[in-house]
Amino acid sequence: MKANTIAYTALAAVSLTFTGTAADISTTPSPAEIKTIAEEGFVYGLPIVMNYAVMYEYTVDKGGSQFKAPFNQLKNEPRVYTYKDTAVISPNSDTPYSFTWLDLRAEPVVLTVPKVEKNRYYAVMMCDSNTYNYGYIGSRATGNDPGNYMVVGPDWKGDKPDGIKEVFTSTTPFSLVAYRTQLFNPEDMPNVIKIQDGYQVKPLSVFLKQPAPETAPKIDFLPATTGGIKENFFQYLDAALELVPTTDENKDIHAKLASIGIGPGKTFDFKDLSPEHKAAFVEAMKVGDAQVSKYLADGTKKVNNWNIGAFFGDQEFFSGDWLKRAAGAKAGIYANDAIEATYPYTRVDGNGDTLDCSKSNYTLTFPAGEYPPVNAFWSVTMYDGKSQLLIENPINRYIINSPMMPNMKKNEDGSLTLYIQHESPGADKEANWLPAPNDTVYLAMRLYWPKTEAPSVLPPGDGSWKPPGIVKVK
Repeated sequence: MKANTIAYTALAAVSLTFTGTAADISTTPSPAEIKTIAEEGFVYGLPIVMNYAVMYEYTVDKGGSQFKAPFNQLKNEPRVYTYKDTAVISPNSDTPYSFTWLDLRAEPVVLTVPKVEKNRYYAVMMCDSNTYNYGYIGSRATGNDPGNYMVVGPDWKGDKPDGIKEVFTSTTPFSLVAYRTQLFNPEDMPNVIKIQDGYQVKPLSVFLKQPAPETAPKIDFLPATTGGIKENFFQYLDAALELVPTTDENKDIHAKLASIGIGPGKTFDFKDLSPEHKAAFVEAMKVGDAQVSKYLADGTKKVNNWNIGAFFGDQEFFSGDWLKRAAGAKAGIYANDAIEATYPYTRVDGNGDTLDCSKSNYTLTFPAGEYPPVNAFWSVTMYDGKSQLLIENPINRYIINSPMMPNMKKNEDGSLTLYIQHESPGADKEANWLPAPNDTVYLAMRLYWPKTEAPSVLPPGDGSWKPPGIVKVK
């Protein structure tokens, strides 16, 4: 799953000017000092703001088109994502989602999972407001047996209750839990729905059948809008940092941001700043965004012109590297750890030329016996090259994945060729057709639960298995 489109506009905000007031900043810091701090603050804050915007759309804005459910309630999506889903970029169309956004301030929350048949992959990923993937339940992590698991906030102290298999600790009081349940084919959806119905989310007091503690104070969330983030990224960072406790890890950057009027309890705006100070903030965001893009490009290995890297993990994985964390958010917030799923992606063919299906057709061929090595399943997903959204197409196909292989045609030598083009390759090849936009293309593989023994895509970019390059055929 990737960043929501409101949050993603933070990346576009680097080219905009600002209006408003900035009561907590004086003209004492020089433009150069402000630029240095704001640049670091943009890199640090980008994932936090993006996460805040997703949370607002999914959980707070009840009248919004992307609203899922209130805090601590589960929302099952009994379908896969299509071109109509625009709240996330590069969405997964392999596994129907379930979501809950936890508010852990008053008490822990218990996540209950049912028994899942042995051959079906599922994963429950926990990601906090720092965008740390701090825990997993599922086929790889805990197996397919039923169980109860407890999620606690950063200030919780207590013992693990009876009936709880494991305790997971979020670094922040609010946390997304994203469930991915494998769908084998459209006819399999009733089986997925039955599993989704077995997912339960309960406050600890309900699980233990005890009186509930005092309700946590109501928060007046700053509405996350495209225009708002474009005009005032740092005001949204103010709001988002209210939900991110200051710790030994982030205290230095929080102090620097506070010195220029950004942080919890502040309302940062720009109207009263001098033109020089305004320019410093705008330039800082441009430079910060360029740093993130460069890190994202340099932080992957190119393997037959597929980019493969690891940008997602827990707090230890990032170890205070804000640039790595921001690169992950820009690549696609809420993606899995590499050991859970690895994501080769590309915008170019095997020769390094931009994939553009308004001009050319392409093929992707897996040699016989050299399919992506996974314990679960693999897929190739087609996105519009500009928006990174799924595209409307005449056969309503957004992915080709390994469960589809029995219905696909193999070549005489046993290899499998996928046809990547805007128009149908013909009835005899349509089973292998991945419809493309009449424009540029962004392709992403998803290798769920990649094998660790050779051949393997792990470690990302240095594994013994290599995705084949894409070939331009005309």
